[in-house]
Amino acid sequence: MNNYIEAANRAMQWHRAYKVQMKKCRFDTIAAHGIYSMQEALDFNQGSIIEPVYMSTSQAYRDADEMEAALGYKIPTWCYSRIANPTVYYLEGVLALLDGYGSDAETSCIATSSGMAAIQSAVDPFLVDDPEHPGAPMNFVATTQVYGGTYQQFSMRKDAERRVEWRKVVHSSDLAEWESLIDENTRFLYGELPSNPGLAFFDLKKVADLAHKYGIPLIVDATVATPALLRPIEHGADIVVQSVTKSLATSGFGITGAIISRNNLTSKIGSPEMKADFATYLKLFPNRDNGPNISPMNAVLAINDIRTIRMRMDQMSRNTMKVAQFLAQHKHVEKVEYLGLENHPLHELAAKYLYLVDTEYDEQYGRPVNRYGHLMSFLVKGDAKQTRDVFDAFTRIWRATDLGRIKSVATIPAISTHSQQGEEGRKLAGIPSNLIRLCVGVEHPDDIIRDLDQALSVLDGRKVKMTSPEYSAGGASSATLRK
Repeated sequence: MNNYIEAANRAMQWHRAYKVQMKKCRFDTIAAHGIYSMQEALDFNQGSIIEPVYMSTSQAYRDADEMEAALGYKIPTWCYSRIANPTVYYLEGVLALLDGYGSDAETSCIATSSGMAAIQSAVDPFLVDDPEHPGAPMNFVATTQVYGGTYQQFSMRKDAERRVEWRKVVHSSDLAEWESLIDENTRFLYGELPSNPGLAFFDLKKVADLAHKYGIPLIVDATVATPALLRPIEHGADIVVQSVTKSLATSGFGITGAIISRNNLTSKIGSPEMKADFATYLKLFPNRDNGPNISPMNAVLAINDIRTIRMRMDQMSRNTMKVAQFLAQHKHVEKVEYLGLENHPLHELAAKYLYLVDTEYDEQYGRPVNRYGHLMSFLVKGDAKQTRDVFDAFTRIWRATDLGRIKSVATIPAISTHSQQGEEGRKLAGIPSNLIRLCVGVEHPDDIIRDLDQALSVLDGRKVKMTSPEYSAGGASSATLRK
C-alpha cells in the first residue's frame, strides 16, 4: 500500500504545481484550458486535446492494497461516479480557478446535479446542532429577492419543515437591516446578486465583513453574473453557488450546479476539515452519502460552453443594454429593471462590482469596463391580462422558464418561476403580475427590439397573436406542425 501512497503523493504534488501555473494565466486561458494538461492527455488519454468523457459508473483497482488506500481516501480516487469522476473533476477544476480568479484565496469546487442541489449542499452543513449550545433554535439570514426555487427551499424545506428560521432581508442594500437580523444562533448570511428577476444588489464587501464580524460565512449565488463579471470570493464571500445550467453553460443542453469555496472559511459550526476545504469536505462526506451527483456528459457539455464565457457575457451584456434603453423609452413600458441604466437606483453600487474581467489587458478596451449581464425585467403598462397578451405575441423571443441561453428567452415570473411562493412572497420579493423577465441572447439586438416593439403593439390593438391554434390547443405533434 505504501507504494501507492508514495506514487499518489508525487502525482498530487505535480497537479498542485500545474494548478499554480494555470492560476497565473489570464481568465480566457483558464476558461479554455482548465486544469486538463498536455502531459495528462499524452500519458493517460490517447493524446486527446479535449477533456474526455468518462462514461463509467466505477473505477477498477490493481489489487486489494490500492482499493483499500483509495476507499480510505489515502490516495486520489474517483472509485464511483456518485462520489467523483474524472470528467467532473475537470469541470470542478476550471470553475474553482475562474471563481477564484483575481484573489489570493485558494479555492475548490464540487459540481452537483443542479443549481438547487448546490444550494442545498452549500447551506445544510451549517444547519446542524451546535455542540456548545445543544438544542438552541438556529436561523439564517437571507434576502427575499432570490430565485423562486431558492425561496421555496428556504421557506418550505428549511423554515416550515425543519423549523430552521429564515430571517428575511427585504431591502438587501440596507446593511443595517442585515445586521438587525443576526444573533448568536445565526449560521450564515445568504444573498443573490444580481437577483433573479428583480436585479437587487447589495454591497458585497460590506456584507462579507458583517458576516465575518459575527463569525459566520457569507454564501452568494452569482449565477446571473458568472465569474466573467463578478467573483464574490475576491470581495470576501466564503462560498459561491452557481447554477451552471444558466449563463455558464449557455447552450442549454444539460442541468448542472456547482459550489466554489475559499479554503479556511469563517464559521462557528463544523469540523476543522470542513472549514479548511469546504467543497472537498462536501465531496468526500455529505454528498458522498446524499448523492446529488452530476453526470459526466452534463459535465463535459458545461466545460465546452465555459471556454467562451467572457466573450459571450460581453456580447450579451451589450445587447441587453441596447434593449433596456429601447424599453425605457417605450410608451407601453412602465418601468425597466436593468442595473446598467444610469437612472437605476442601484446602478452606482452595481458599477462598483460588475466588470468584464481582464478588459484592462484587452486590445479592444485597454481599461476596466463595466458590464451588467444579460438579465433584465420590465413592467408592462397594464394589468396581468395585458401582460400576458404582450408575452404571447413574441415571435423571436422564446417563452420559457430559463435564462442565460444563447437565444433570448422570456417568462412572467408571477405565473412561472415565482408562482409557488404566493402573492405575499412575491410582494416581499418585488415581483408584480405585470413584470416580464427577459434574458437577452447573442442575436442582433435590433431583431430582439423589433420583436419587443411588435409584441407591445398589442396594447394598441394592432397585433394579431402569432401562436399556432393547433399548438396552443395542447401539444400538436411535430408532424402536425409540418403539415
